[in-house]
Amino acid sequence: MFGANKRSNITRIQTDGTPSAERISVVLPVLNETPRIAGCLDGLIGQSEEVEEILVVDGGSTDGTRAIVERYREKDQRVRWLDASPIDAHWTGKVWGLHFGLQRSAPSCRWILCVDADVRVAPLLARSLLAHTRRIGVATFSVATQQKLSGKLEGLIHPAMLTTLIYRFGAPGKATRSVHKVTANGQCFLSRRELLLRTEAFSAARASLCEDITIVRRLAECGESVGFYEAEPGLVDVCMYASWRETWSNWPRSLPMRDQYFGWREAMGLFSDLVFQALPLPAIVLGIAFGAPLWLLLIAGLLLSIRVAVLIGAARAYPARPWTYWLSPLCDLPVVLRIIQFALRRRHRWRGRTYVRRKGGLFEPLA
Repeated sequence: MFGANKRSNITRIQTDGTPSAERISVVLPVLNETPRIAGCLDGLIGQSEEVEEILVVDGGSTDGTRAIVERYREKDQRVRWLDASPIDAHWTGKVWGLHFGLQRSAPSCRWILCVDADVRVAPLLARSLLAHTRRIGVATFSVATQQKLSGKLEGLIHPAMLTTLIYRFGAPGKATRSVHKVTANGQCFLSRRELLLRTEAFSAARASLCEDITIVRRLAECGESVGFYEAEPGLVDVCMYASWRETWSNWPRSLPMRDQYFGWREAMGLFSDLVFQALPLPAIVLGIAFGAPLWLLLIAGLLLSIRVAVLIGAARAYPARPWTYWLSPLCDLPVVLRIIQFALRRRHRWRGRTYVRRKGGLFEPLA
C-alpha cells in the first residue's frame, strides 16, 4: 500500500482541507522552551479533529514550560503534559522524549507527527500531511520547512549550512529506500505509529546527535521508503536559532550526520561539500591573483555558476530573507570547514550534557 511511486519524486506538500477519518498523535519533546512553546501550541490546538492528542513530553524543564502547557490544556483538552524526566542515561535528550511519547500515544492514532517547539504551523497542516500520504503513497516523510532568520549575520551562515545538505542529498521532493541517500527534518516528521514501533526506529537513534537522520536511516535499513518534501508557503515554518552565534555553535553538531551508519559514502559527501561548494570561489580569487591556468579558472567558474543557481533555488526557503542572504556563498569555506571539524570531534556539549563518540559512531552521555 505504501510503496514509493514516480509522483513522489516531483510533488510538494499542498495545502489541503479534505477531512480524513485517520487520527494523529502529535509528539512534542521539550526542555526549557518558555520563549518558544506558546507559538508552537497556538498552531497545534488550531488543528482539526484529525489531531486526537498533543503530547508535550518534558525532559526535565526548570523554567515555566509546564505552566504554559497547563494553560493551553485549559483551552484544549487534547494537550497533555508528560513528565519524561529523568532522561535515561543511555539516551540523548530529544530522542528519549520521542520514544517516551510514542510509547504513551493512543493506539487509536495511526499516525505520529513529531514537531519541535520552534515550529509554527498553519491550521490545515494535519489534513495537508494526511492528504500528501494518500497522494504519494509514502508512509514516512518530513517537511523542508521555511526558515526565519534572526538577522543579517545569520543570513550569511545559515543558508551556507543549509546548502551543504543540498549538495549532499539534492533538493527536497523525493522518497528513497537507500540508507546512504535518505534525509529528514525532525522539526516536522510524520510516520505510521505501527511502523515506528515495529522497526524500533527511535531506539536506534538513542545514542545519536543527529537523531532525525538516524531514525530515517533505520527505517530505510528496514526496507521502508522515506520522503522529504517542501511544503507550500505558509503551511509550516521555523526559527531554529535566536542568533547567528547559536547557529554557528549548535547546527554543526548534527550537520555531519555522524552516527552508526556513517561510512565512506557519508565522508565523501562532506568532501564534496568542500570541493564543489566551498572551494570554487576561493580558487577563482587566488587563481586570478596568482595566474592560474585558464582551464582551472573555467572549471572553478562552472562550479561557481552552479553554486549561484543553488542560491537562487534555495531562496524560497527564506521568504523574509535579509539582503545578506545573497552574500552567503562568501561563508561557504568557513562553514564547511566548521562542519568537518565537528565531524572529527569526539566530544560534544548539547543541552547541558556532554557526549563522547565511541567506536561504531555511537555517542555516550557522560555522567
